[in-house]
Parts: sequence; structure tokens; C-alpha cells
Amino acid sequence: MSESNISLTEWLSKQKVTRDIVTAFPLSALAATLDRTEPGRSVPPLWHWLYFLPVAPQTDIDSDGHPKRGGFLPPVPLPRRMWAGGRLTFHTPLAVGEQLIRTSTIERVEDKTGRSGRLVFVSVRHAIETDGKLKIEEEQDIVYRDAPRADAVASPAERAPHGEVWRRVVDTGPVMLFRYSALTFNGHRIHYDRPYATEVEGYSDLVVHGPLVATLLIDLVARELPDVTVRRFTFKAVRPAFAGRPLTLCGRPSDDGNAVELWAMDQEGFLTMRASAEFA
Repeated sequence: MSESNISLTEWLSKQKVTRDIVTAFPLSALAATLDRTEPGRSVPPLWHWLYFLPVAPQTDIDSDGHPKRGGFLPPVPLPRRMWAGGRLTFHTPLAVGEQLIRTSTIERVEDKTGRSGRLVFVSVRHAIETDGKLKIEEEQDIVYRDAPRADAVASPAERAPHGEVWRRVVDTGPVMLFRYSALTFNGHRIHYDRPYATEVEGYSDLVVHGPLVATLLIDLVARELPDVTVRRFTFKAVRPAFAGRPLTLCGRPSDDGNAVELWAMDQEGFLTMRASAEFA
């Protein structure tokens, strides 16, 4: 095991407790960003990402716009990082005015080497409570990667499935990305600084936030089945989606009506995210 492995595994089981209050304005602002009516006092699934935001001082911001490495998350010495997926269970909806406590735990730190170079996977578990009652359980998967090599062979893109019952095309332009970055206090420059995204991190354009794509997919469920309650939701980012290009959201309900398979695809028909939702 390398010295970096030994150092990173010291973060296993590390915990952090944070507090926040559910306020109304972020809900109204995200509703406007998604072209939705305001949700009232109840927080829709995944909109809890508007709370518990990182508020690192400007002097603690790294060159990519994220807070500097270390602290709660391990100091992985790789330049590219992304929120690659997650699994959530919604026990009871959050409501405006509630005081929240979130307990976060580092559950996995895994160092690997892939086709594109070194990869480090970090899994974080969050438990959100109010008045001693568990509201949301969440596992987040974060991936750290080497910068792309000039001679690296790109992984083959995966074609999106067929047979969707629901379909919605969204224009994820730079204004939507900017607004979502502001609402989630996400300073990662790949979402709003095109020269940085293309010249430093090697993307072809501004990158659509993975959590935004996941939010759009679960919003597709709410548009098509407004009376259902989502109990569980999983998502996995497969390929970056880029600003200014149509993003197609697709859904296919199960035969028993208790779940739905979801996916997002780019303008070329390639899969960018797969997800699923189970209903209460």
C-alpha cells in the first residue's frame, strides 16, 4: 500500500455534524430555475441540496473553485473531482422552518488505477434529522481523477436505452448552470468558466452539474406522476452533459407502477446519467 493510501484511509469513519434551517427563498429560486410552481412549505426530493452549503472563506478556495483539500474530505492529490452518484431514502419530507442536523461520515476511501490513470473513490453517508427524527438518508459517491493525458484513449460512450414512456427535452444553458451554481454555492469553475473548463480540465464546454441532472430526472417523475411519493432514489453519472446542448430526460415506469427507470441522454443519443425511483 502506498503512503498516499495510508494517509487517505485515516479519513475513514471521520464524522462531521452541521446544522441548518429550511428557509423558503432557495425553494422559490430553484422552482424558478426549473420553470416550476413554488412547492409551498414542503421540500421536494433532492431539493435538500439547497441547504448545508459549504461556506469556505475565499482564502481557502482552491484553483478549481472548490474549497481546498483536507478538513472533512480527505486531501486527495488529484486535480479533477466530480460527484458521481448517490443513493437516497426519503423518510419524511422536510418543511420550511424546520431546524436540521446532518451527521456526515466518511464510509469508503478506495484508490484505483483505471484506463485514464489514477482514481480515488470517496463515499460519504449523510443522515438528516429534525427533532430527533430521521428525515433523509443519503450516500454520496465522489470521484477524484488525474488530468487527462494527451495520448489517453477515451472510454467508449454508451448508447442510451430505448423504450421510454416519458420524454422531456431541457435546454441546460449557461444561465441555468450559473443559477444552480449560485443556489448551491458551488464554486467549481467547470460549470461557469468556459476557458477553465476547456483549457485546464479538458472538457469540450461548460459541464452540467451531476446533481442538477439528477434533480431534473426526479422532477420528471413529479411532472408525470404528481401524486406519488418517492421513497428511494439512486443515480449514477455515466458521461458529462454540456451546456447549450439539448438534454433529453426519459422515464419508463415499472409494470406494477411502484418504480420508474430514468435516464438522461445527450444530443447524440449517448447516456449521461441513469437513475431509478421507488415509490412509497
